[in-house]
Amino acid sequence: MGHTGLVLTGGGARAAYQVGALRALAEIAGPGPMPFGVLAGISAGAINGAVLGCGAGDFLAAAERLQATWASLTPDRVFRTGALALAGVGGRWIRDLSAGGLVGKTGINYLLDPAPLRALLAGALPMGRLRRNLRTGRLRAVALSATNYHTGAGVTFFEGAPDIEPWIRSTRVGVRARLGLDHVMASAAIPIFFPPVRIERTFYGDGCVRMICPLSPAIHLGAERIVAISVRHLRSAAETARDEVSSGDGTLPLSEIAGVLLNAVFLDSLDSDVERLERINRTLALIPHERLGRGELELREVPALVLRPSLDLGKLAADEYGRFPRMLRYLLKGIGATGHAGEDLLSYLAFEPVYVHRVMDLGYADTMARRAEVEAFLAPDERGDRRDRNGRAAGGLRAR
Repeated sequence: MGHTGLVLTGGGARAAYQVGALRALAEIAGPGPMPFGVLAGISAGAINGAVLGCGAGDFLAAAERLQATWASLTPDRVFRTGALALAGVGGRWIRDLSAGGLVGKTGINYLLDPAPLRALLAGALPMGRLRRNLRTGRLRAVALSATNYHTGAGVTFFEGAPDIEPWIRSTRVGVRARLGLDHVMASAAIPIFFPPVRIERTFYGDGCVRMICPLSPAIHLGAERIVAISVRHLRSAAETARDEVSSGDGTLPLSEIAGVLLNAVFLDSLDSDVERLERINRTLALIPHERLGRGELELREVPALVLRPSLDLGKLAADEYGRFPRMLRYLLKGIGATGHAGEDLLSYLAFEPVYVHRVMDLGYADTMARRAEVEAFLAPDERGDRRDRNGRAAGGLRAR
């Protein structure tokens, strides 16, 4: 059967959708170890992937533990929400932007302090267990992707089987490393919102910024089929047409611009990469199997199953503004994020129990609704390979 890869991308609080989907996948797979030998996480998906890697021996227990952790989240467990802390950050920004360096610069490059999240993950990620799962072969490899702020490249830090070779592409590289908490925090450091993380002599930020091919790390690590969990709702043609002709109220707050930029960073890359797989699949269908078998082309089949929200996760966050801490509401209101205005931006920061539970429940329900499709994908057919919902194998590059 080969190795099955699990790809988890980013999205801040939207990644709660992955948690619900993973709980459903664990129930569908049944008791025992995870069916995924390769884990590739980016941004908030890196957190979820690392937790799963530490509990790979019991998929259901690991999914339940991940769900319990997310269910306990509140904003103050992710970033400092106290009035003094937020006011201090705001004061440093005002000083740097208004004084022009005349009184010295504070070097501030973030809006929120994620110290509580780091403390939470320090207790939730026993990385020794992850390495034990790698040593015993329960996992082939784990990858966490981040963005190098000095070179602008997407860097995939991986730990796994000794036969895995590092890779270099024009804008992304794979580097063997001993994974730790710094790699997880770096991968999830949303630009501007959270501070960069220093690893050795370089600063890193959110992996989604430069990872334009989020499926590629799993393929490099040896995945022969992939399950990917997206946090983007695909609008129908009718929805797209309706939104295009609708008009706003004549204003454009900064929060709307920020929401569009974050969506471009976090939501679009996976769908673009899946489209590439589908194009390769169509190409492979035109090539005689004998030529593929002789290895004349640098191509191989990589079946892929993508799970995605049936509802827009941004719209689900429209009523979260009133639940945010008072000082954070004050700051968000200043850039126009007050509910339906700036709902996409709010969805990335909505680490509120109501929103998190709502999104987890949606992930669970959406995945269970596709149970037959998931079971068919995770079970080999008579030829020992997998087929997508249209009965075709999805294509993938041998070295992406």
